[in-house]
Amino acid sequence: MARVKGGFVRARRRKRILKLAKGYFGSKHRLFKTAKEQVNKSLLYAYRDRRQRKRDFRRLWIVRINAAARINGLSYSKFMFGLKQAGVEVNRKVLADLAVNDIGSFNSLADVAKQKLNA
Repeated sequence: MARVKGGFVRARRRKRILKLAKGYFGSKHRLFKTAKEQVNKSLLYAYRDRRQRKRDFRRLWIVRINAAARINGLSYSKFMFGLKQAGVEVNRKVLADLAVNDIGSFNSLADVAKQKLNA
């Protein structure tokens, strides 16, 4: 059987990895072995953090809603429970945006939640 050196395929594979490793520090963008290890690790981080970003934003929204709710004399959990009792279906992303950009409408939602909690 003839010997196979894999010149073109091997060069293309290395070129693809080194292109992905462009901008990495030190030998991680020069040497194939370290570049391959770092690219694999980076792709794992990217996969993980695409999911983690959703958690981070949800946490940020909850912090913002809680801060605005406390200005109105409610805790976050009581505010959300009051809205649920009132049948107001607004997601946390929109509530957080209202808390930051339109405090008047957020205050009116807080009043609705208070009324339902007191009733």
